[in-house]
Amino acid sequence: IKVNEQLQGYLDYLLRSPTELLVIEAKREDLDYGFTQLVAEMIALDKWERTPEQSILLGAVTTGTIWQFGCLHRETKEIEQGLDLYRVPDDLDPLMRILVQALVA
Repeated sequence: IKVNEQLQGYLDYLLRSPTELLVIEAKREDLDYGFTQLVAEMIALDKWERTPEQSILLGAVTTGTIWQFGCLHRETKEIEQGLDLYRVPDDLDPLMRILVQALVA
């Protein structure tokens, strides 16, 4: 995604349904740095992809075995970082429910 010279980057994964987008940032072990990158990607995507039906962009950062979610409230431009960490395989059921719900909402 390239919005301008200051706001550009590569999305690791972008899952899309007809009305919903979900950004996933993959990081080896640093969830904090990964979340910072995820926020930048969601801000860029908000400017690049206008889907008026979706008022919140959902994103996830993952190491592959640990997942953390966050969202960008598009109208107010507020970022919300989830406090829960989901571990694979222990939390696979709730993790999959979140991912599926994000795309069918």
